[in-house]
Amino acid sequence: MSKIYTRDEVAKHNTEDSIWFIVDSKVYDVTDFIDAHPGGEFVLRQVAGTDATVAFYNLHRHEVLSKYEDLCIGTIEGEKPQVITPKPGDLSTVPYAEPVWLTPAYKSPYYNESHRRLQKAMRIFTDTHVTPEAQAREADGKYVSQELVNRWAEKGILHMRLGPGKHLHGVNLLDGAVKGEEFDYFHDLIMSQEGVRANARGFQDGSLAGMVIGLPCIMNYMKDERRKKAIMEEVFSGKKYMCLAITEAFAGSDVAGLRTTATKTPDGKHYIVNGTKKWITNGVFSDYFVTGVKTDKGLSVLLIERGEGVETKPIKTSYSPSAGTAYITFDNVKVPAENLLGEENKGIYVILSNFNHERWTMACATIRQCRTIVEECLKWSHQRLVFGKRLIEQPVIRQKLAKMIALCEANQAWLETITYQMCHMPYREQARHLGGPIGLLKMSATRAAHEIADEAVQIFGGRGLTQSGMGRVVEMFNRTYKFDAILGGAEEVLGDLGVRQAMRQMPNAKL
Repeated sequence: MSKIYTRDEVAKHNTEDSIWFIVDSKVYDVTDFIDAHPGGEFVLRQVAGTDATVAFYNLHRHEVLSKYEDLCIGTIEGEKPQVITPKPGDLSTVPYAEPVWLTPAYKSPYYNESHRRLQKAMRIFTDTHVTPEAQAREADGKYVSQELVNRWAEKGILHMRLGPGKHLHGVNLLDGAVKGEEFDYFHDLIMSQEGVRANARGFQDGSLAGMVIGLPCIMNYMKDERRKKAIMEEVFSGKKYMCLAITEAFAGSDVAGLRTTATKTPDGKHYIVNGTKKWITNGVFSDYFVTGVKTDKGLSVLLIERGEGVETKPIKTSYSPSAGTAYITFDNVKVPAENLLGEENKGIYVILSNFNHERWTMACATIRQCRTIVEECLKWSHQRLVFGKRLIEQPVIRQKLAKMIALCEANQAWLETITYQMCHMPYREQARHLGGPIGLLKMSATRAAHEIADEAVQIFGGRGLTQSGMGRVVEMFNRTYKFDAILGGAEEVLGDLGVRQAMRQMPNAKL
């Protein structure tokens, strides 16, 4: 049972055989821990018998206290802890750590109670079930556990990650947080932004991102309804995994330059596929490959099952191997002709059909990650002491924070404007009017991420380059934000797309 101590009592425990100190009005006995302390025993002996609150938060994240809570033996008489300890599902009270619509003093026309219920439920789920595994897998490189995938499937999270649609109707979505029939793109935005708060970029893609960009091709373009239903059930239940295999060493953003071939057999019943794919997210552990191939007169898309002639090898990239990034070889793979998605030689339409949603989802995630970095920097600048002052008291630090906040808020506002259009614009109109703006949004978000990562590392110093400790979140972001600047279309390609789409609407106007 926790005991009550006076500060004078704690002060007596500064001997060779007894080392106590105070952090945030809690008393810790580290006598038996001193040899195990990662920073060495001298650091602990320096603060023995004292209030080490300032020194502790100058070196450690608050979460460290939870890890070693068994060392806490009591509290100080007449005092209560002042530092906030977040519980699963809590909103942050740090300024700009949450989007405007989740900030109590502000209103938004875009969100209703169903959005708030979903946000609360998804945050609790992520904090409780996803973050612990995400941090572990990001470090050890193992793939997402079947247990977590089963949880996602059970709660309808896999369904929701594909956005609004009939596939959500009648599905239990996070224990009734939202009905499938009312699920809109703002619900989709919430799923994207809450889902990335685990701050594990490789694991984030390893969390079946391949399904998010591959399964819509099956849903919308597979002709055999019975087969389509069976595959969707396999994937939504978490029993089978899927990826989108388009990119090659020869062709990235230049989709028309693909060299993987699919040649029809003389009887027309099969395609024989030969070629390679590179940087395919989830490819290492996928069962299904939605694959871009060259046919006799153009580009086509085939669903290829893992089997004879299909070989996958992991590729080491800047983020964790938990993403399952793969190099894929197709060697005389025999594929049934009914596995053609859409029309032969018109596969470009299948590939392009999901680009808007993929890029929009990536923008959602990038902007949320930028916001997390803003929160990290605001916290750090208030607790870090340099030259006898807190960092926040330095005008140059406040200027950096101002820039970071402005970039984050501007992109969130643009994201919500585009999301509103997605909610009120038919799909065909979206393809016509929103491809350019979404491309520009993604480019803007990843350019903002570039600036924010740069400023954050400057604020954190060496800790921003260290994969553990105070700067681990900033280090992760700085090392991995470029994935979003490349995947789904490079910044330069998307920027050009946005301007070219605007050119098509340009009137004969003169200065």
